[in-house]
Amino acid sequence: MKKKKVLVGMSGGVDSTVSTLLLQEEGYEVEGLYMKLHSKPGYHEIHQARAQKAADYVGIKLHVLDLQKVFNEKVFQPFITSYEKGNTPNPCALCNRNLKFGEMMKYAETIGADYLATGHYIKTDGKNFYMAEDDTKDQSYFLFYVDKAILPKLLFPLGSRKKSDIKKFASSIKGLESFASQAESSEICFVETTYTDLLKDYVDVDNAGEVLDKDGNVVGEHKGYMHYTVGKRKGFTVNGAHEPHYVLSTNPETNQIVVGTKEDLACGSVILNNLNMFNDLKEFDTTVKLRYRTRSIECHVKIENDKAFVTLKEDVFGVAVGQAAVFYDEDKLIGGGWIAEAK
Repeated sequence: MKKKKVLVGMSGGVDSTVSTLLLQEEGYEVEGLYMKLHSKPGYHEIHQARAQKAADYVGIKLHVLDLQKVFNEKVFQPFITSYEKGNTPNPCALCNRNLKFGEMMKYAETIGADYLATGHYIKTDGKNFYMAEDDTKDQSYFLFYVDKAILPKLLFPLGSRKKSDIKKFASSIKGLESFASQAESSEICFVETTYTDLLKDYVDVDNAGEVLDKDGNVVGEHKGYMHYTVGKRKGFTVNGAHEPHYVLSTNPETNQIVVGTKEDLACGSVILNNLNMFNDLKEFDTTVKLRYRTRSIECHVKIENDKAFVTLKEDVFGVAVGQAAVFYDEDKLIGGGWIAEAK
């Protein structure tokens, strides 16, 4: 019986390398793919070499796909534009849909692969996504935007495993010790230091402006509206303030930011657009994550005209337009959308 072929996304890190080994142990025919995404100087020379070393070690062919042009169009430019508009972007979710599970899936089909696999910490049964066994590494929030049509073709070897066990496994195999000890990659792969340092190469970030209170009074000065996201409490002045102030909103057109107390940050409802749902429900009660690394909040959802109107059962502080809101039914991911309004 012919083996099923799997194309594995390989970054040269421990997760993708161990994923490849596990798939081989399960009897799959495995080939690897290294994707050139962003154009950060020197990055691909290092990581492609690591990916090749891993592929050589496990004895598989490594394909290389240059997606820098597509990445710039579908991920990087929207990242810049989002900050220009005063929003807070989520480039990883866009990258997952358009490149890692978009362009990479297309490539998998050209080589006759039956499945596509990655080292993401998430589970799937071919119909739905589920949170990973290791809740400290779970990446389901960033995969909410993946096209549900491809779920039957996805494999995630690490979804039912703990990160600590993956490192131990790699450390125990002669030749993989260096992979196990590598530093963790950053959440946004193309940001070297801070997002504002990156933005400075493309837009005018350092442009001092006025700080307003919620009544529209000028109360201080800031360094430039793109330095601030909703909830930030440092880097601006508030004359005569005796309590902490937080950014409530930014106004790109006037280069002003509005600040207030923590209580002013409270949000009881959000409106989402560009939905990606894994079911056909139009009105339901569930839980929602409004940012990665935050707990899920109980909510009521009503969907009309490809918008979700979400009423939160408790206030959430510092909700930012442009971020993803992701729905869960216990550990099952049921969809989500992009925050267009927060009140």
